[in-house]
Amino acid sequence: MTNQNVMVSESKPTIGVKITVTLSNSSLFSKHITISRKKVLKKLDNEGGPKVHAWVDSMRDSSPTRVKSTASLSETEEQSSWIAHHPSALDKFEEIVNASKGKKIVMFLDYDGTLAPIVEDPDRAFMTNEMREAVRDVARYFPTAIVTGRCRDKVFSFVKLAGLYYAASHGMDIEGPSKSRKYKKGNQGVLFQPASEFLPMIDEVYKALLEKTKSIPGAKVENNKFCLSVHFRCVDEKSWGTLAEEVRLVLNEYPKLKLTQGRKVLEIRPTIKWDKGRALEFLLEALGYANSKDVVPVYIGDDRTDEDAFKVLRNREQGLGILVSKVPKDTNASYSLQEPSEVNEFLRRLVDWKRSSLRQQ
Repeated sequence: MTNQNVMVSESKPTIGVKITVTLSNSSLFSKHITISRKKVLKKLDNEGGPKVHAWVDSMRDSSPTRVKSTASLSETEEQSSWIAHHPSALDKFEEIVNASKGKKIVMFLDYDGTLAPIVEDPDRAFMTNEMREAVRDVARYFPTAIVTGRCRDKVFSFVKLAGLYYAASHGMDIEGPSKSRKYKKGNQGVLFQPASEFLPMIDEVYKALLEKTKSIPGAKVENNKFCLSVHFRCVDEKSWGTLAEEVRLVLNEYPKLKLTQGRKVLEIRPTIKWDKGRALEFLLEALGYANSKDVVPVYIGDDRTDEDAFKVLRNREQGLGILVSKVPKDTNASYSLQEPSEVNEFLRRLVDWKRSSLRQQ
């Protein structure tokens, strides 16, 4: 499969934090009504001041944005209301698999916060051996992709499983197994890299950010090859404004890069129209399921960047999104799980269901 040309916009960097709210209806795989909401941040210009303050305000929010409490609802009532619209995928497991009978399930899994817990040091975000076994077993029965903002080499060093699809750098670096041979390490092949022309620019910005942030305790810049992550989980909140200003000064020189926000991280990416949602669509096409009505894509993720994939599934009216979160959050997902341990249980139950189905054939 050859790389495709991608149009690059000349817009200035923006913080991409589009927020949507979802409601439930009777359809299993399409449970959302999008309610537009005022954009959190305006387009950046060359000025600082109010723009940086807006960045910092956004940095304080969790990801996705937590549902704001209302005076009429207690915290318990709010949680119950949210769960009613985004029920536990474990509680609704039978409903999910019954609707999937006779169809091909394709699994899409975020990494941080989904397969591994969020930790202070991103280099130590290790998944458990139990989770690795669960993912390995899922991949035996269903095409499985890891969709992550991490670079491909880093996430593979964490997952350590061949035979999966890896959509790294928010889907800008997609690798998949050879279809002509058994899945073995070394048989993976690059399928798509839509942002290759940006590699020199990304490297320049990485070096600049390392220099600019080295005096801010706790700040960490991660090079994910086709995008950059500026982690501020370990930065004192009093220094967030300083960090945001340094990032802004660097990005002012690179109008072909944009800034989006994840979970305690600022993400710097090329301004191409590509995200986890488009990566999901690309992989479905690569697998031959682009126009199939007999496929059920299942996407599990916890971050704002996963909302792009949840939205694609909602618009397709096919498949289901599962948000990993302990608290009510605005999301396009249909279902919820609270933490990676519940993701593990869901994957295990899916494997057991598939094995039982095969024995009955």
